[in-house]
Amino acid sequence: MNTRNFLTIVTLLVLSALVLVSCGQPVQAAGCLGTADDAIVDLECREITFAVENAYLPFNYVVASTGEPGGWDYDTMNEICTRLHCTPVYQEAAWDGMIQAVADGQFDMAGDGITITEARDEIVDFSIGYIAIEQRLLVRVGEDRFSSIEEFAANPEWILGTQVNTTNYETAVQYLPEDRIQAYEQYPFAVQALISGDVDAVILDMVVGLGYMGENADAVEMMGDGITSEELGFAFPNGSDLVDPINQALQSMMADGTLQEINTRYFGPNFTLTYDDVE
Repeated sequence: MNTRNFLTIVTLLVLSALVLVSCGQPVQAAGCLGTADDAIVDLECREITFAVENAYLPFNYVVASTGEPGGWDYDTMNEICTRLHCTPVYQEAAWDGMIQAVADGQFDMAGDGITITEARDEIVDFSIGYIAIEQRLLVRVGEDRFSSIEEFAANPEWILGTQVNTTNYETAVQYLPEDRIQAYEQYPFAVQALISGDVDAVILDMVVGLGYMGENADAVEMMGDGITSEELGFAFPNGSDLVDPINQALQSMMADGTLQEINTRYFGPNFTLTYDDVE
């Protein structure tokens, strides 16, 4: 969302506040996509409000040079609506509280790379998993004090950064007491803290960590094997009638290779957009 390397924490917090103020505002409406004749399930141009953070590469972002939103969530949901003859309406929302907002019916569904967990499944319904991801440690380049989360946990002086209300935080507390975990509102704050030496490592999803490595290749790198492997899915209010048609669209995208093509575009080595390039 912002140029990170030289921004002060104060500036970052101000920008975060601006995001919170804009929560719920439409950021893009693609119009009705697809046709009734070609639809797997014809949703008759129904508007579907879709929550995105617009601060989470490569899932969603706003390109600084054009002001246009983009990312995996946009391309995937546009393709889903093309197959279901519906209208995606993207609304910006802060991550903290997004899942509860979906549960409360403020949005029809949410993207943002949500990990499917039993606890979350109690308050929202999930689509089928669309990709499996690993959690990894992001460290400063040349880090040699530890090589795994277990070694990190063994030293009581080291602090681990993460983002609030994420499965990364939940994984962190399985290894460390909470007083050794520094949780930030957004991941760019955690990565900046890592670079400046305020935390000793950051735990995050590998596909997200690759974006920070691209932006700060001289400063950070991924370390060790995957700590966990989990599936991501779309979240819906409990009982939503959208779960089945969207699952059918996802399954059709898996069957004809379209989902793999989108995944490769955003999670593969050719995705070069960094946080320097986005608002």
